Amino acid sequence: MTNAQIAKVFDEIADLLEMKGENQFKIRAYRQAARTIKKLPVEVERMVSNGEDLEEIPGIGDAIAAKIEDLVKTGHVKVHDELRSQFPQGILDILNIPGVGPKTTLRLYAELGVKSVAELEQAIKEGRVAAMQRMGEKNARKILEAIESGEKRHSC
Repeated sequence: MTNAQIAKVFDEIADLLEMKGENQFKIRAYRQAARTIKKLPVEVERMVSNGEDLEEIPGIGDAIAAKIEDLVKTGHVKVHDELRSQFPQGILDILNIPGVGPKTTLRLYAELGVKSVAELEQAIKEGRVAAMQRMGEKNARKILEAIESGEKRHSC
């Protein structure tokens, strides 16, 4: 598992926690871990296989270090799996669209019932997204352009 793949999981955890309205310090810790892992000059997987202490990485505490080890060894992190199960599968795809963060994704889901990129695209074309408070035509158009161009947010 590459550092980029590990970082993507931690970014997703932060996004899903934000959608749930969780503690900002916890969200920030996962985002910082993702940024740190992306920038590491050495592969975390190698560090784990060599038995190195991940807590020596700046910004990585014992709880996140344990989650990194689980992810590297099993391909899963319990908290990530639990959070993913609380939302429709397509929500993560919506989160990957530039300009659509966790709060907007949650609003689209709660207010319009949007659970996938295809449903979001349809809602934009029908004018339902532009009609949402604090969205407007310009934001809806930017999101549609990102969908059509296939852009991704947390690129690996």
